[in-house]
Formats: sequence, C-alpha cells, structure tokens
Amino acid sequence: MRATILHAPGDIRVESAPEPKITAPTDAIIRTVATCVCGSDLWSYRGVLPVAEPQPIGHEYVGVVEEVGSDVSTVRPGQFVIGSFVASDNACPICQAGYQTSCRHAQWVNGAQAEYVRIPLADGTLVATPEEPDEDLVPSLLTLSDVMGTGWYAAKAAEVGPGSTAVVVGDGAVGLSGVIAAKELGAERIIAMSRHESQQKLALEFGATDIVTERGEEGVARVKELTDGVGADSVLECVGTQESMQQGLRSARPGGNVGFVGFPHGTRIDGQELFFSHVGLRGGPAPVRAYLPDLIDRVFHGRINPGRVFDLTLSLDEAAEGYKAMDERRAIKTLLRPRPEELTDRQT
Repeated sequence: MRATILHAPGDIRVESAPEPKITAPTDAIIRTVATCVCGSDLWSYRGVLPVAEPQPIGHEYVGVVEEVGSDVSTVRPGQFVIGSFVASDNACPICQAGYQTSCRHAQWVNGAQAEYVRIPLADGTLVATPEEPDEDLVPSLLTLSDVMGTGWYAAKAAEVGPGSTAVVVGDGAVGLSGVIAAKELGAERIIAMSRHESQQKLALEFGATDIVTERGEEGVARVKELTDGVGADSVLECVGTQESMQQGLRSARPGGNVGFVGFPHGTRIDGQELFFSHVGLRGGPAPVRAYLPDLIDRVFHGRINPGRVFDLTLSLDEAAEGYKAMDERRAIKTLLRPRPEELTDRQT
C-alpha cells in the first residue's frame, strides 16, 4: 500500500509499505476513505519534536472495515466507521467515567495517512455510522476523529452552557471546532481570538459573535472590555503556548473555567496566580470516543458542518504539499484522499 512517512523535519514522502495485518483478536483493518494532516503533526514536521528515524504518521481517519479479529463484535466488514486517535477498550473504569484517552489499555493510533490502517481495540474505539454517508458528509465525519471532538471537549471542560460567554483562543481547526461546540452547547456570546481573515470569516459563520485580533495582555484587556470588566465564563485554549495559556487564564472571570486542549509546549502556570484567580482548569487529550455517537448524529442531521475547516483537499500522493501548505499557513487543514477515484465513483 501507499503510506505517508516522515523521514526528517520537512521531509514527508509517500512510499510503498506493507499492508497492516490483524495481530490481535481485538483488531480491525480499515480501508481509509479519508484522512488528514493535523496541526499536531506539524510539531514533528517542524522539528520541534525529534524524528530519530523514518516513521509512519497520521491519526485521523474514516473508512470502511475490511477485516476484523475473532473477538470483535460491534463492527463488521463493509461498515463505514470513525474512530478516535487513541484506541480504548471503552469498558475500564476510566473509560466509563468518560476519559477514554486515559484508558487503562490505551494505544495511540498512528500511520493513518495511508490506504489501510490497523485499529487496535476495535470494539471500544470504532463507531459505525447509521448508513454509508453521502460524499458531502465525509469531511465533517472525518473531523470527529480528532479536531471536532477536541473542540467539543474544550467546550465541555470549560463548562460552556446556555447563556454563557465563551472565549476561544486559537483559530486553527480545533479552535474553529470549539466555536461550533460553544454554539451547540448554548453560549450566547462567543469571542473568537483570530488575526487571520479566512479564519475570522469561518468563525463568524460557525457562530462567533465577536472577533478579537489582539494578543497577550492587550487581548485580555479587549476581552475584559467586551465583558464589562468581568471576563468570560468559559475559555477554550486551543493553541498550547505559554502566551495562549496565560491569555486564556486571565480572560476568564473569577469562578470561570478554562478547557485547554492545545498540546503544551513550554507552558508554565503560576500556582499562586491560579490560586487567587478562582479559575478552574481542565484539559488533556480529548476523549473523542465519548462524543462520537452524539456528534455523528449532529452531522447526519445537518446541525453541524465542521468539515468546512478543510480548505485544501489533495490526493494522498500529494501529502508533502499538504504539510507545506499548513506549515506556511496557506491552508487551515488539509484533507487527503488515499483513492481519488473513489470520489468519482461515489458521486456517480
């Protein structure tokens, strides 16, 4: 099969690789219909995370089940499925509490930017759609594997509720998904912090009521100005830098909450400042498996259309260009088609 391999920072290649095989009775093999480049993939691409040797890459996927292990009972060959970027049994006490990415048997999914991918713990990880989706739903369903589920978790962790004011720090695919989530969870005012015209436009279409272009203390001051000096009830931190975390914490009102889902890089939190702020802080890798049934239903019924975050669609063979476009901020998020001919088939 063809698979995307990261050889070194800035060096992405699509090469021939062995097709995955069932290695445990709880595995499933998925024929990938669509996959994509994640903002977190760019950390390795940029060399922020070390790349010691060539490695497969990609953790977001939708596709059709090709084969299942002998213990798999909840999905079957031929079904269209979506799964989390972390495989979980969905049965342990931590999963039952709604934190499947911390499952006692968790395994990180990798190598999804390929024609086929092996999914461990298939019964707990994969969710089948009610029917084979129309082509126009595929991008939105793909976001549920990570970015939409992550934006949803940010909003839930920040305790967004009806009538609340929410601030979204970050205007990438996760931040934009967070705007959708805040709107769906009933926020009355959604302040999106963005400096990029294309993202601002999309944020407003997704439900943002205000755009703040300032950063750092100026951004905090602008949020306070918009909230009569009080601050936001909920803040979704979707970047992961020191500046974004500080901006998020200081934009929340006393007694407000920050949900942080941006992968932290060099982030330090002042314990005394947090103590006196009365701000609640919760985050981590999003347990997207917990939200899949609900989000699939919202997509199928047309309530949300998060697939609009994909502003570049390429064939898998063009993965290197997809990475480059995102790295250079020419694209918000790149969707990759392992088999472009399937697009034509599904439309005819």
